[in-house]
Amino acid sequence: MTLAYVVLATFTGGVLSLLGSMLLITGFPQRWLPRLVGFAAGVLLAVALLEVLPEAFESGVEPHQLFMTLLVGLLAFYGLERAALWRHAHVDEHGHDHYCPTDSHSHGMSDRLGKPTVLSVMLGDGFHNFVDGVLVAASFLVNPALGWSTAFAIVAHEIPQEAGDFVIMRTAGLSKLRALSLNAASCVMSIFGGIVGCLALVHLQGALPYILCVSAASFLYISISDLLPMLRRESHRHTSMWQTVAMILGVVAVAVGVGLHGHH
Repeated sequence: MTLAYVVLATFTGGVLSLLGSMLLITGFPQRWLPRLVGFAAGVLLAVALLEVLPEAFESGVEPHQLFMTLLVGLLAFYGLERAALWRHAHVDEHGHDHYCPTDSHSHGMSDRLGKPTVLSVMLGDGFHNFVDGVLVAASFLVNPALGWSTAFAIVAHEIPQEAGDFVIMRTAGLSKLRALSLNAASCVMSIFGGIVGCLALVHLQGALPYILCVSAASFLYISISDLLPMLRRESHRHTSMWQTVAMILGVVAVAVGVGLHGHH
């Protein structure tokens, strides 16, 4: 049953991420994107600090070991990002990608974004999604409520990421259908990661608290290194206010969920 939940969560998450990113690119009011990023930041921070880490520390493992795992996880994600294996791109309200420096008004941009860039995006996003799937599996093995919360947090930050990847692929000259197909193929890696994680970790129950700390490190790293700096760069007071409101709503949504199901 746990494996079925993991497959359902990762599949649903992938579909929602793709649909959300397409809506964001094609029809969603672009002024709402900063608010979505704010909401995602709130969800990631709250899931990490209110759900994932408490579950890890309630396992009875020595806190010093878990904090060490959290620290190593943060450093590892930094290293992976430097190696272009942990890529999380986001587009702003003008459709610009914040990871790959591009200017939609410049000439010859498509010449600079060719096959190597597309390959880098695919490899980084595929690896990222695989790890996300493993983290979802680990959460479900602790309890279903934590699994769904983790999947929800991943979807929250995947929508802007997939939108950013779509922009880069289109800029590199790919057709809409081709870009969508590559993004869909990348999302399949999340399902694969979930299956692998579930089958492997079911025999390694003692590793679950440490995997949860790695999961928390992932959420904290993305929110602190990527999302929060984006919010801080906003100079328009009205937009900044709505970003803050959205972030608070993200925290409240997770906190309400914690209050409803508690910890097991």
